Amino acid sequence: MRPKNFIIFALILFFGFSSLCIAGDTISLSLEDCIIEALKSNLKVAVEMYNPELADVSLTRAKEIFMPRFDLSYGSRQTEEPSYWWIQGAETVVSEYSDYSLSLVQQIPTGGNLSLSLSSYKSDTNQGFQLINPRYGSILQFNFTQPLLRDFGFKIGRKEIIIAQNNLDISQSQFKSVLMDTIFRVQEAYWNLVFAIENYKVKQQSLQLAKDLLAKSKKEVEVGKLAPIEILNAETVVASREADILQAEALIRKSEDIIKNILNLPEEDGIDTKEIVPVDKPEFIEVKISLEEAIQQARAYRPELMIQRKTIESKELNLSVAKNQMLPGLNLNFSYWSPGISGDRLLYLDNNPFLGIVIGKEKGSPNDSLRDAFKILYKNWSVGLTLSIPVSTVLTRADYVKARMELEKSQIELKDAEKQILLEVKDAVREIETNAKIVEAYKLAREFAEKRLEAEEKKLMVGLTTNYFVLQYQEELATARSQEIKALVDYNLALAKFEKAIGMSLAKRNIKMR
Repeated sequence: MRPKNFIIFALILFFGFSSLCIAGDTISLSLEDCIIEALKSNLKVAVEMYNPELADVSLTRAKEIFMPRFDLSYGSRQTEEPSYWWIQGAETVVSEYSDYSLSLVQQIPTGGNLSLSLSSYKSDTNQGFQLINPRYGSILQFNFTQPLLRDFGFKIGRKEIIIAQNNLDISQSQFKSVLMDTIFRVQEAYWNLVFAIENYKVKQQSLQLAKDLLAKSKKEVEVGKLAPIEILNAETVVASREADILQAEALIRKSEDIIKNILNLPEEDGIDTKEIVPVDKPEFIEVKISLEEAIQQARAYRPELMIQRKTIESKELNLSVAKNQMLPGLNLNFSYWSPGISGDRLLYLDNNPFLGIVIGKEKGSPNDSLRDAFKILYKNWSVGLTLSIPVSTVLTRADYVKARMELEKSQIELKDAEKQILLEVKDAVREIETNAKIVEAYKLAREFAEKRLEAEEKKLMVGLTTNYFVLQYQEELATARSQEIKALVDYNLALAKFEKAIGMSLAKRNIKMR
């Protein structure tokens, strides 16, 4: 199954059909809805999806080296030349010759090749003193060639297939990496949009509190209970919080644009202009993480490490090939062939061709030569060894040194990637632990801010404080609420980052590739 079709199948199987829930001017989406929609529609995913298929085509093409090859040839020739010898028996010698051949060639995994061929010809001439004319000939031949030193071995013979298979595995791992990045980008954009919306609600609440206090202050100024300066203070705060509302609205629009771009929402029917409404809310679910287990999972599932390991396999093969190419060439050649010949046998007077008097013919047929060839009436064989020692393999080891250095480089790159991933996992675990504590801290800060504002409002009712302090505590409560929401969002993003760091973004959602 092709990667593109399989990914869609996996998403439908484990998550169901994703559909946009559109109601009026809004689009309601859960986090998993966004992830499914992004994996199906994101342009970067769509582009990367072709690479495994292209690599699969290259693998198929590499395997074709072991498919048999059929060769068919045909030729015809006619020559005319003046006679230069009395025995030719004609003033102008005319000769006609035609031949054809059919062969089957098979490459074998050890680096050698087999061939089976059948060739036939017809020769006709007006020269004198011929015993058979026209003459038909056929040869059935089997050839076997096998390198014994250079170019010998299953790995050498299958090099292109092994490299193509490794490239396919690398391409699939790169595709997995893109999917994981896309999932994290969706989670990041989704939770940032959630924060922007919740922060907007907090700003609205804060603005409403300021407006209520302003209305209350105006009434108290009218009855002489407060000085007019209190109205000015409240109006200043209301104006400031209205500006905060505008900034919060702009943040929502920006966050919506980011998530719409990732989801690649269609523009028809005005979907691009509709408001995104997140269904999920950030939650604090404390998780216990084993750093040792997380590192093991990262080593097993991170696509970057899989890519490096497959690259090392290819480099090791290149080194083996380069080492093999320094050997002298020693080829075993074996042939076995069976000829057959027939034609019109000429009968001469007194059975003496030198008289040049033909008194009759015994008819022959091309089929006779083919029959004799297949009957293997005449057994011929040859076996030989060919030794080849190029001067370059004696004087230089450049290809071998280059292959060895490339392998060593890839091995160092793998170690570096492992260290970087180890740091990422440690950082992700530390971030989860830190953000969990921050959530608890900001929760307490918000609760204290609520109690302090409540107490200050009670003091205001009995004239023990002023609007200035109430407005200040309102601002502190709004900040505490925003910080608590941001802490919850950061905690959920830390979980998403950890999921990506250990390479489990796809496995968690049962998304697999074949």
